[in-house]
Amino acid sequence: VIIEHNLDVIKTADWIIDIGPEGGHKGGTIIDSNSPEELVNNKQSYTGQYLRAYLKS
Repeated sequence: VIIEHNLDVIKTADWIIDIGPEGGHKGGTIIDSNSPEELVNNKQSYTGQYLRAYLKS
């Protein structure tokens, strides 16, 4: 288990638990729990949005 914001690390993960949507009192909700390949399809996931753009570049 790691807490990471580096997309190079995130894209190689077997499974991601995306917690948010924001930090602090606006966060703490599980947005998605999936593989990186599936997470990019979740339009509510900020991580998925950034990862999708990163993988396209």
